[in-house]
Amino acid sequence: MKKKVHIYFNRWFSVAYHYMNLIRNNADGLEVKLFGTHPDPRHMSLQACDHAETEPALKGMEYVEFCVEFCRKHEIDVFIPRLHMLDIARHLDLFEEIGTRVVVCRDTGLLEMLMEKDHFYKSVEKTGVMVIPDYEVVNDAEGFKRAYDRLTALGHRVCFKPTNSEGGVGFRIIDDTRDPLEELFGVSTRLVSFRDAYQALGTVHEFPNLMVMEHLPGLEYSIDCFASKEGELLAAVPRRKAGGRLRLLERNEELLAIANNVARTYRIPYNFNIQMKYNGDTPKLLEINPRMSGGLHVTCLSGVNFPYLAVKEALGGEVGPLAPEYDILASHIEQPMRMADWS
Repeated sequence: MKKKVHIYFNRWFSVAYHYMNLIRNNADGLEVKLFGTHPDPRHMSLQACDHAETEPALKGMEYVEFCVEFCRKHEIDVFIPRLHMLDIARHLDLFEEIGTRVVVCRDTGLLEMLMEKDHFYKSVEKTGVMVIPDYEVVNDAEGFKRAYDRLTALGHRVCFKPTNSEGGVGFRIIDDTRDPLEELFGVSTRLVSFRDAYQALGTVHEFPNLMVMEHLPGLEYSIDCFASKEGELLAAVPRRKAGGRLRLLERNEELLAIANNVARTYRIPYNFNIQMKYNGDTPKLLEINPRMSGGLHVTCLSGVNFPYLAVKEALGGEVGPLAPEYDILASHIEQPMRMADWS
């Protein structure tokens, strides 16, 4: 007879190692068995698993069917997806038929909008829940030049990023004061001259959508949020970079109010993350990730076990009231470990 709750992570980032251990070391004493899949059998995320398998390179419905079969085979109670999250959300009925609860936004229209940054920016413009940077979406070199000229005329330094990328992938800051020779002998950089960017983009007739936007020079925050499956906000913790590896879990009332406004307006369930950056005294939206953030394990030092609470909420447990501790200065160090080989 199965006694432990079976929890499955598909292809995640390396920090899922921390999420899994936070779930395992929960305050309720709930016994769990952790499952994972990843194309790399030696990936760090799998090192916290009790059972792991190599994930095939599939897309669309084929990938969904792989996940359904994995959940059926291993009697998964809770599935926490990252890769192909939208495809999985569109077929939740297949998981529900086998008794697997999926920690994902059920509103696929909202989920799709959150994953396409320009679509979500348009929504925020209408709702007015927070301030967005000046921006334009372009897909050819001439459009890029026009957007750059307009934004610089407004007095902005300019940056750009693909509309559907995660983290810092594809993010560049335009800087025409760079010294290419100095950079060649120095550390890698996200700076690029307008000329180099324009020439590179001009090598194709059309490219995937880019957001060309004002660069925000102020403090950067990630607001880690946890909500009920109905989207009621239960906890929010602003986390900011405080120099080097330092992170501050800060009681910032302005950002906490924004988190509450976002939750009331969009009803995003489970874990989500609002990334904002200041320009002067004004915090402006970068993006919202409808999943656990890359630094969530640091935010859990607030006393709120965000990954486990998502599991508890999915299982219908009583979550609540939550009282995060704020104004905590945190950091991290590397630690050697012996690797499990799931190949």
